[in-house]
Amino acid sequence: MVDYESLKARVQELAEREWDMEAIVARYRKMAEEGIPRKALSPEEALASKEQILERVQQRAEEYNFLARNCAKGTALALLEEFGLGNLEIIQALSPFPGFGGTGWMCGAVTGGLIALGLYFGSQDVLNYAATRAAIQAAREFMPRFQVTVGSVLCPEIQEKVIFGRYMDPAASQENMAAFAAAKGFEKCSLLPGIGARIAAEVIIESMRRNHLLR
Repeated sequence: MVDYESLKARVQELAEREWDMEAIVARYRKMAEEGIPRKALSPEEALASKEQILERVQQRAEEYNFLARNCAKGTALALLEEFGLGNLEIIQALSPFPGFGGTGWMCGAVTGGLIALGLYFGSQDVLNYAATRAAIQAAREFMPRFQVTVGSVLCPEIQEKVIFGRYMDPAASQENMAAFAAAKGFEKCSLLPGIGARIAAEVIIESMRRNHLLR
């Protein structure tokens, strides 16, 4: 059952947060200049520091959403940074994905999370069907968890039930976007990238544990 009371309390915390924009921008600029640093996190390291990883990726997804004004970018960037995946061209490609192209369909935290899972589990080799199956299986773990946590994967329903009490449709017009910003939409909607990135990171770390046990 969705804990709407806790979610709404977290939304209010985000609305009132003092964002350390100097530090957030500096971290982002470093990635923009040097690229996303490569990592080779061992299963032992990941499992030993699981909670620290989950807390960090959640906070950074919130921060990058607020910085980018884009839930798909914020979610993916935090995961790519944490696990050493991809590049900023992938983040660029996520530009139209909040609300699934602004149409009011899939939440950008879901699409950003799926992109990161595809990079982690998938392969550049289109003939690597096993990698494709692994990525799809990860997605089938990720999406139900997100829905159980938030109550929906659809932007209008999440805005109505969790964030604002109604759907603001910020992409519909300049007036709507201004109203969304005035209602602290970018701050409040950071809830979703934080949750999406945390769940995707859990899926990745759990896969490390399973593969480690199979050795």
